[in-house]
Amino acid sequence: MNLDGLREALPAYARDIANNLAHLASETLLGEQQKWGTFVASAHAIGVPAVVRAVDASAAEAGLADEAKTAAKAAAAIMGMNNVYFRAVHVMEDQRYAALPARLRLNILANPGAPKVDFELWSMAVSAINGCGACMDSHAAALEKLGASAQQIQAAIRIGAVINAASRVVAAEAASHDG
Repeated sequence: MNLDGLREALPAYARDIANNLAHLASETLLGEQQKWGTFVASAHAIGVPAVVRAVDASAAEAGLADEAKTAAKAAAAIMGMNNVYFRAVHVMEDQRYAALPARLRLNILANPGAPKVDFELWSMAVSAINGCGACMDSHAAALEKLGASAQQIQAAIRIGAVINAASRVVAAEAASHDG
């Protein structure tokens, strides 16, 4: 199943999600690698199997290179760690924790396997999914320095939001049919 199959499988109450998936799949604000890498990073960040498979299939059909797909998955992985850590120290009242070095390995950032702007877009989408405001601010600033427009950054966030919604619907429907 690809993204079209996923859209068709969504229940009627999620028609807006299905329509948004179609619209975002034809999004032109991002380059093809940027767009499909954002879909992949978002799906892998959430990890609902049917959605991951559908997104991976559509990304492959669109020609996303294996190296870019791996980099997008790396963005999902590293943000899964960073978003929890930095969100926690950001919201804690005791600012001593924010002043301490994170001491988390971030070697992937030196050579993510894709252009820096792409990796930052993917990291932005995952950070939005994970709700880390400190990380989103950091990625937005980095993206702007790399020449990304506010509309491009918004497009990545929109992809993350819609993949998150589709994943929640698919997971809820699966849960309601278990048993």
